[in-house]
Parts: sequence; structure tokens; C-alpha cells
Amino acid sequence: MTARDAMADLQRRMEASIIGQRDVIRQMLVGLLANGHLLLESLPGLAKTRAVKSLAKNLDAAMRRIQFTPDLLPSDITGTEVLHQEDGKNVFQFQSGPIFGNIILADEINRAPAKVQAALLEAMEERQITVAGTTHKLPDLFMVLATQNPIEQEGTYPLPEAQLDRFLMKVLITYPDADSERGVLRLVRSEEVPAESPQTAPSPTSATHDGKLPQDIVFQARKEIHGIYVAEAIERYIVDLINATRTPQKYGDPLGKWIQYGASPRGGISLEHAARTNAWLEGRDHVTPDDVRAMVHSVLRHRLILSYDANADGISADQAIDKLVEVVAVPA
Repeated sequence: MTARDAMADLQRRMEASIIGQRDVIRQMLVGLLANGHLLLESLPGLAKTRAVKSLAKNLDAAMRRIQFTPDLLPSDITGTEVLHQEDGKNVFQFQSGPIFGNIILADEINRAPAKVQAALLEAMEERQITVAGTTHKLPDLFMVLATQNPIEQEGTYPLPEAQLDRFLMKVLITYPDADSERGVLRLVRSEEVPAESPQTAPSPTSATHDGKLPQDIVFQARKEIHGIYVAEAIERYIVDLINATRTPQKYGDPLGKWIQYGASPRGGISLEHAARTNAWLEGRDHVTPDDVRAMVHSVLRHRLILSYDANADGISADQAIDKLVEVVAVPA
């Protein structure tokens, strides 16, 4: 089985437990393969946490869950130096926190204040954490999937721009259609059946590997994605899109009135990574403008700061990006 076949199988497994959210699952796989982090946003009850658990369940990887609350401390995430006695002497030993895992579920990340959210900054960008002057490396497979409810919901804090920029993509989860929601009812009803008895359950050895995607497959897929060809015209297209978010006035109204601050260079890097990954998943060996357009909303929607006029008129980041794609032409 090739790496692409293995990822297609992973997608099918996830779709069996997350009904009606095919686009969300696809973007989660893009984040995994692009070695990025995802911010999942929706109203309560739309399977954000379930989607992350489904990904972790089908990977041969350690999942760690961090429940963000107003009283959480940074050391509750990163770990801390703990005083021990060895041979009658007091020594400090590092006790790692839940950040030391492969799939990190940062649940309801916007329910903790900024100082706690900032504990993830070094981990997400440099794949390491520093405690008491000592740097500790994180696992090679390391992905933060943060969930949040919209900031207008009760008891939430907006994420700082520096934190948002470290997410490869922001994925919006919407309500499923009526047919999918009936499927959800049937799925939950089937899960109410008691689990298998110990006599019929699979042995620990087979359960460890049955249905779980090895990490080596993910790393192999990333190597193949690195080899996806990006033409000079596509590079210019990506750069033109990013620059248009910084100088929207050049494109006149309404774009010039809607965007106050644009994307950083990290936005362009993320868009190129995501477009290459999308091309690989589609079975192509090169990136097309459609790959860029398929990823541009998820990559840029959390990197744009809209103006007062846009907010007053109820303009969303996605609407601004729609206009952006409309006015920025693909270079010849």
C-alpha cells in the first residue's frame, strides 16, 4: 500500500465516525501532512473534539488532551522543575507536561487567558519548550489541534494575533445537512451498544496495530509532498495573494475598505505547504491554481484583521478572501 492509499484509508475511517464533515476531515489530513497545526472553530456540539479523537484513534500516536480553563497555568501545559532528593541532596528534575505527545487536543483554547495560550508559542513554532533555562525537544510527530467556540460566546477570550499566526489553518465547522444529521443519530445509537466482553475482545498485540496508521507512513507522505513541483507562476500567484492582503487599497473598493491588516510571510509559507499537500492528495505531481484556491480560505481567514467598516457591515474574513481571489489574477 502506498502512502497515498494509506491516507485515503485513514480518511475513510474518519468519515465513518464523523458524518457530514468530509471537508473538515480533509483539512485535518492536510494539516497532518503539511506538518502544521489547526484551529477548529464552531458552535458547541458540532463534533470538534470527536474529530480530533477520531484522527488520534486511527494513528499509531500518543494523544494528549489539555482542557483550557480560566485557572490553568502555563506550567500545567509545559511541565515544571520538581524538587527531589537523591543521595541526601536536593535536586530539581524536569517533570514533563501534557504537551509532550503526538496529537495535542487543546480543547476550548479560548477559555484560558492569553498568558496560558502563550505557553504554546514556542512549542508550535520551534517544536520545543524551554523550562528553567533548559530546552526540551518535542516528538517528531507533533500536531496541535485546538478547538474554540466563537469569541462572542460567554466566557471566552480572543486569541492573540501571534498565537493565531502559528496555526497553519483555521477550519470552520458548520451544521451538517439533514441526511447527515440522521446518519449522526444512527451512529450515536449504534455506539450505545455495550462494548465487547473481554473474552471476545482482540488481544492487546493485535489491537495496538489493527487499523492504526504508523507514523512512518506520515513521514513518507511528507517526503513525497516535498517533491511536488511548484511552478514560478504559482509562486508569484501565492505571493500576489499575500501582498494583496497587505495593500488592499491597490485593488480599490470594497477590498480596500475591508482589510485593515494582512497576512505575514508565514501566511504565504503556509499557503504553499497546504497547496502542495492538496495536490498530493489529489494525485498530482504539481501544484495548480485550483490547489491554491482550495486552501486559501482556511489558511488566511484567521490571519486577516478586518476594518471597523467591514465589521460594521457584517463582512466576514471569508467574504474578503472571496473578493481577494476574484481580483488577483494568476500570473502567466
